[in-house]
Amino acid sequence: MRTAFACAALMAALLTAGAASAQSAPEVAWNVGVVSDYVFRGYTQTDEEPAIQGGVDATIGSFYVGAWASNVDFGDDTDAEVDIYGGYRGEAGGFAFDVGVVGYGYVNAPDGADYDYLELKAAASRAIGPATFGAAIYWSPDFFGLDEEATYAEVNTAFAPADRWTVSAAVGRQWLDVNDDYATWNVGVGYAVTEHVAIDVRYHDTDVDGPLSDSRAVAGIKFLF
Repeated sequence: MRTAFACAALMAALLTAGAASAQSAPEVAWNVGVVSDYVFRGYTQTDEEPAIQGGVDATIGSFYVGAWASNVDFGDDTDAEVDIYGGYRGEAGGFAFDVGVVGYGYVNAPDGADYDYLELKAAASRAIGPATFGAAIYWSPDFFGLDEEATYAEVNTAFAPADRWTVSAAVGRQWLDVNDDYATWNVGVGYAVTEHVAIDVRYHDTDVDGPLSDSRAVAGIKFLF
């Protein structure tokens, strides 16, 4: 998990910079949840089995850092994914933007698997009435597994048709330098049961034929603290 630890050092630097520029104490939020299948960019990460997931986020002014984890099943000894991330959020010209870095680490990955990787992120969104439209791009110099340089781009939207309800969708494309490029998309409905409990039901699909990337519906519940 060398990549994750390097990312942790960068997150600490971001946290220090944020603390120097902020006048208030960090705002810390926790979350834990369960999903019927952990799907990342159209591919199941748990061999179509449920996952327990949780994370923590700290915000200081416009800077943020966080960590998130989930069990995974790649058919080997890998037990879990642990992500460490951070960045800067702001507004300009009516758009909200987010630039940051994400480190993905995998617990008990086999020797030589080369699973750990780092991505740089840039995202922007704009709210128009009850709808929000956004786009994001991620770039990695040394991606998961056999792939080296990789880029993922996505456009997304979310709409609040009624109090507590959210309908959202995203379309993305993953460019890889060893494996074939592919497209992925998802659409779902979320409902805030209370201020601290949210549920989501989502359909995922890709243009890749295979048991790990086939279309699937995923249900999840998340508790926020």
